[in-house]
Amino acid sequence: MEEMTPPRRDTRLEQLSLTLSHVAGMVDLVALPLWVGTLMRDRGFSAPQAGLIVTAFLVAVSATSLWTSHRLGRLPRGVNAMYGFALGSGAFAAVALSPDRASGLGIMLLLHALAGMGVGCALSITHGRIGRSANPHRLFATVNIALALFGIAFLGGVPPLQRWAGPSALFTVFSLLMALAAAVAARGPTLDAATDGQRKSPTTPLPRTVGCVVAAIVCLAFNQSMVFGFVERIGFARGFESAQVHAALVALGLVNVLPGALAALLQQRCSPVAVGIAGPVVQAILALTLSMSTGFAGYAVATALYVSVVIFSHTFLFGLLTRLDPSGRAVAATPAMMMLGSCTGPALGGLIVQALGFEALGWVACGVAVVAVVLMDTLRRRLAPPAKAAAAAVSSRPAGRPLP
Repeated sequence: MEEMTPPRRDTRLEQLSLTLSHVAGMVDLVALPLWVGTLMRDRGFSAPQAGLIVTAFLVAVSATSLWTSHRLGRLPRGVNAMYGFALGSGAFAAVALSPDRASGLGIMLLLHALAGMGVGCALSITHGRIGRSANPHRLFATVNIALALFGIAFLGGVPPLQRWAGPSALFTVFSLLMALAAAVAARGPTLDAATDGQRKSPTTPLPRTVGCVVAAIVCLAFNQSMVFGFVERIGFARGFESAQVHAALVALGLVNVLPGALAALLQQRCSPVAVGIAGPVVQAILALTLSMSTGFAGYAVATALYVSVVIFSHTFLFGLLTRLDPSGRAVAATPAMMMLGSCTGPALGGLIVQALGFEALGWVACGVAVVAVVLMDTLRRRLAPPAKAAAAAVSSRPAGRPLP
């Protein structure tokens, strides 16, 4: 197997392009509550129809991300995220221009699926390029900080904008954001630098250890979407006031700025495998607190911290994937990993709530967390050198040369 080309340091413009592309591509993590609400309240769709429309977008992102990441080294040279975001911008512009309350379900499904295809392709190229940067862990932490800051501005600014400009303002914002990402990406990094090493051996299978990390990320995303999707409903079911529930969600948006910064600061101090084991455990504890707490203090603290656990853990696991697979194919599938959990979590969560109540969400989250811990512990044992091999390495080490 040929040696990988070492990653080079990115310019400021390239870092800006990757950051903006990440924010535009992950906008669903920020906009989901407003998205579903707009489709129901202002476009006249029922709850199942609104959920299906958003799911069409998420499924398209996931499927296209898998396709793109698998072929990352075989895409034409010079390709970047511009083309995908241009498609997403055009599709959301068509949604914004379609008549309110008159758009058929089929048209909305088609437009959202087209937008998802563009976003999935662009986001996979973006994450593959981040994985080939000089410091993937730090850059991924930085783009997550930018996403959290954007989320605060988005959730604070879009509702008043909708009241002033009409319900289509949400989709206009989506379109403009992706158009801006496409414009910046046109001058940003391309696949030439991102996948040079992968082009030398495009059919090399991924290391087996990659599967453990990928499955653990899917578990984290699944638990996050399954429980977080019902945070508001849980609060009202416990008898909390609307202002209290809203305050907890605002606190969540503010807290989400911190995990990216902490992950960057602790890069050299925390083992990514240890974080991958601890993250699901903390997530399960918070899920139990959320689903069972009858007091507002416990509910508010768990709500504010719940998403940040995924952001912090995922940053370390992203960096770990870049070490296990320097080609960038594994991290390019990050959107597929996240969307796979996002697509299945709310649906299964709804069935669980209907059959067993909100409390059961916490216990199911614990079961999924156990699976994630077992996967990461399996990875830890696979990465640990056998005792005999380690002893042989020590005995054969030249005098005066430090261990790696």
